[in-house]
Amino acid sequence: MNLRGVGVSPGIGHGPAYILTTRVPEPPEGATYTGESDQEKERAVSALAQVAGELESRGDRAGGEAGEILKAQALMAEDPGLIVKIRSCVEQGMAAERAVYESFGKYREVLAGLGGYLGERAADLDDIRDRVIAVLTGQVMPGLPTPGPEPYVLVAHDLAPADTALLSRETVAAFVTEQGGPTSHTAIIARALGVPAVVACAAATTLTAGVRVLVDGTSGEVRAQPTASDVAQAQNVASARQEAIAQVRGPGRTQDGVAVPLLANVGGPGDVEAALAAGAEGIGLYRTEFLYLGRRQPPRPEEQEEAYRAALDAFPGGPVVVRTLDAGADKPLAFLPPPAPEPNPALGERGVRLFRRHPEVMETQLDALATAAAGSSGRLHVMAAMVATAEEARWFAAACRSADLPSAGVMIEVPAAALRAPGLLAEVDFVSIGTNDLAQYCFAADRELGALSELQDRWQPALLDLVAMTVSAARAAGKPCGVCGEAAADPAMACVLVGLGATTLSMSPAVLPATRAALAGHTMEQCRFAAQAAREAPTAAQARAAARAHLPGLAPLGL
Repeated sequence: MNLRGVGVSPGIGHGPAYILTTRVPEPPEGATYTGESDQEKERAVSALAQVAGELESRGDRAGGEAGEILKAQALMAEDPGLIVKIRSCVEQGMAAERAVYESFGKYREVLAGLGGYLGERAADLDDIRDRVIAVLTGQVMPGLPTPGPEPYVLVAHDLAPADTALLSRETVAAFVTEQGGPTSHTAIIARALGVPAVVACAAATTLTAGVRVLVDGTSGEVRAQPTASDVAQAQNVASARQEAIAQVRGPGRTQDGVAVPLLANVGGPGDVEAALAAGAEGIGLYRTEFLYLGRRQPPRPEEQEEAYRAALDAFPGGPVVVRTLDAGADKPLAFLPPPAPEPNPALGERGVRLFRRHPEVMETQLDALATAAAGSSGRLHVMAAMVATAEEARWFAAACRSADLPSAGVMIEVPAAALRAPGLLAEVDFVSIGTNDLAQYCFAADRELGALSELQDRWQPALLDLVAMTVSAARAAGKPCGVCGEAAADPAMACVLVGLGATTLSMSPAVLPATRAALAGHTMEQCRFAAQAAREAPTAAQARAAARAHLPGLAPLGL
């Protein structure tokens, strides 16, 4: 039995399949309780608090972007609106577990209908709901198997961040999911762990539990019951690929010597070590949400300074690009007043928009960054998320200058920002393209939906056009334009991005070596021809094929 999905984390994984299908049974309709309603309400709220605490604890242990995701889930478990709904159901006579089930169902319907960032979180609610019901009913918590004598291939309809965040290469050989896309949480966590992964793999859960499975996280192929020679051949190819990639060392540059600094995406202090080990020349995206999520009080300035200084000191003389707080939507802040009801929060007050409503939060963060930079040799650059207009860029840049920050920039992740890039660049010192959200908003395609993974494909020519617009505007303005979205993690696409004119590339540390090798195997002229061919193609598949025809150095590397 051979299946195919979207390879999102390179490498070969092989082992027995573990099919993650366990769900906590739905509490019976009409379930009631005995005793006082206040006691039943307290039982429900306590279960929610217990699950929230467990998720937050896992987030602390996981660190990085996985930790950020779990802390956002912890806040969802204690959402005031959800608690009000559960209390109301209990007052109507429902048992706590049924009240939880009903209330989460209503909440899920709302989020799923919103799409975008909040729509992505609808599936996460099922996991939180099941955990709360398990606490209330004394059932076994949903989760992963006890590690056996060898790593297993984890197969699921979808994977909850609470499960995947604490996995390691020692326990899991690969991920295979029916849902998800190239920028889903499963993909991001798999790349951070260095575990091969295939998503959007239809019928994956029809695999027989325990059957041996071979997973190719590069091609997206999933093969059941491979022969010993199949496994040996795949492993030999993977080993040869790794050996060829490992031969290329030093800073990022093309074959003809054009420097392309290769930077790391970092979700918290725990990721800095991995970035250094992978040979990152700096940090291209330092996500600061880990300092804020899951807290009832904002982080103290001293705490922020310590975290920022540690990142700067890790790369003396190198660039460290810090994204200011990108909260709102799926990452609410418990210490801020809840926002006014929004018809679609995914398109509401996020990133810089939230800062404009709460400028005191931004001012504290900018001051902490300036203090950290003053005592470090790292080169600090600060950028804001979800900037859509030149006026927003001007406002943020002025705030950075007031805080004596040396370099202010913005993320290009809203199509309007790419279309009007010259105006934004007139206000800031640099821009960085976030291809994950730029694709999501460009194609109105939820990045977590496997059914829409074709539209989330980084090779979509329309996405490349938006990147080209932005890079061209930056070149005309004489200012840097990096790419920090997951598109840069594809070695062939990295060559295309450089051919378009990107000045730096930033990605998960695990994929830095492959990108370094791909660039070293091609001249700038080859990269430009590849970029031009990709943009001229009518479809994503044809764009990829056209680009690769101009990148012959990929084949010897097995990329």
